Amino acid sequence: MATTEAPQTRPQTAFAPGAHLADPAALGLGGFALTTFVLSVVNAGWMSAEAVVFGLALAYGGLAQLLAGMWEFAKGNTFGATAFSSYGAFWLSYWYLTGHTDFGNLSTSQIDTGVGWYLLAWGIFTTYMAVGSTRVNTAVLTVFVLLAATYYLLAIGSWTGASFWGHLGGYVGIATAAAAWYASFATVANWSFKRTVLPVGPRA
Repeated sequence: MATTEAPQTRPQTAFAPGAHLADPAALGLGGFALTTFVLSVVNAGWMSAEAVVFGLALAYGGLAQLLAGMWEFAKGNTFGATAFSSYGAFWLSYWYLTGHTDFGNLSTSQIDTGVGWYLLAWGIFTTYMAVGSTRVNTAVLTVFVLLAATYYLLAIGSWTGASFWGHLGGYVGIATAAAAWYASFATVANWSFKRTVLPVGPRA
């Protein structure tokens, strides 16, 4: 009697998108932290040379962070891709807005009002990204909460013209940069030593 053999099947293996890529978060957080720190030093009133931020806004905060976002897309990380791509675009828009925009006949108050709405819009975006960051880790959540506060404070400062709000936004921005640097350092250190050197905290 003829027999039939069971068809041969290949073993199923799990496929992790972008598994061959390094973690782009260290680069994205580092670019964000350093550029935010230098601008926040200006906002806090520690120095007045705002133009020193322009190169960072274009190269490190802008292009490097945008690339980190594209690599997060390749890894299948929706949150990281949206965050790094968006803030890379923010820094590119800042570079263009502050260094290359001719406001024509607009008054200073009209420009400040427009910049205030620009900052408010980024604050709104950052707020809902902060909600998503609760599912990442505590370090990243801290960055987004501080960043949202920074945007709102700077928007108030731009609308009111009161230096107090701008300086306060600068100080909170410095704290934001420190938190982002920590998260970037933790990503690098934990990967380099193949163990938890710097804890980033649990997800919410």
